[in-house]
Amino acid sequence: MNAAKKKAAEQMENTDLVIEVVDARLPEASCNPMVEELRKFRQRPCLKLLNKVDLADPAATSAWVEYFSRQEGVTAFAMTTKKPGDVTRVLELAKPLAPHRGVPTKPLRIMIMGIPNVGKSTLMNALLKKRVAKVGDEPAVTKAQQKLYLDKNTVLVDTPGMLWPKIAMPSDGLMLAASHAVGSNALIEEEVAEFLAGELLRRYPQLLVARYGFKDIDQMDGIGVVEGIAIKRGFRARGGDMDYEKAAHTFLTEYRSGILGRISLETPETRAAALAVFEEEQRIKAEKAALKAAEKEAERMKGKRGS
Repeated sequence: MNAAKKKAAEQMENTDLVIEVVDARLPEASCNPMVEELRKFRQRPCLKLLNKVDLADPAATSAWVEYFSRQEGVTAFAMTTKKPGDVTRVLELAKPLAPHRGVPTKPLRIMIMGIPNVGKSTLMNALLKKRVAKVGDEPAVTKAQQKLYLDKNTVLVDTPGMLWPKIAMPSDGLMLAASHAVGSNALIEEEVAEFLAGELLRRYPQLLVARYGFKDIDQMDGIGVVEGIAIKRGFRARGGDMDYEKAAHTFLTEYRSGILGRISLETPETRAAALAVFEEEQRIKAEKAALKAAEKEAERMKGKRGS
């Protein structure tokens, strides 16, 4: 990640426009703060693409487009690479953001950025109308930068997906894991499934009922949902015990593929509320640490005076 950031910083100097691809189901959680830092340092405009919009809640997506579009230097567009019309619209939106470029002598230089597995390479292939970037349903498929001419007036740079070194809010990490931005070897699927189930119980209980036929949804928690899936599907491990691991994997797969329905794990309002709670927790934690340090120093001084 450090090497990717360094390379991106070098390339940003010779870029006119940043296209940041985020996951429409968790637009803010899937925004990489390093991308924002790099582009603001170079004062580059940003076209923020909320990709996989076909998997996200339409009402939440509309709210996010409005939210991002109010930010300085940002134009937001909800899309899916499955629709050629959406892909065409990307270039139509990009060109006015750097009007001084876009001719053969000064081609528009576009850098495509984002976290792993949000669809950067798929977008690149769709824009070029041919397979030039490796695509896969796993994070970190793109390993190195690629620079390609879309036409004589436009250059595209595809970059490896970058995650930032420390994800501050635990809920962000869990949302990213649920949406497959984190490799399977870096998470415990059962914990992620329990988190996702809890979110869906709060936001979309009707989708759980429709898919799994639960009768007592009001009495369930995240663990109960995963257990219920194991029972409903007849998932059994050796010895006849309930196969909780298989149920968790199945649940995550059905969410990721859209089988459960169109789901958004955050809205601008829930994001603001979660951030407020997190900041208050950090304030209390800092106060406790400061108090503990003061007490420790007082004990040290007391011992020094006694000696």
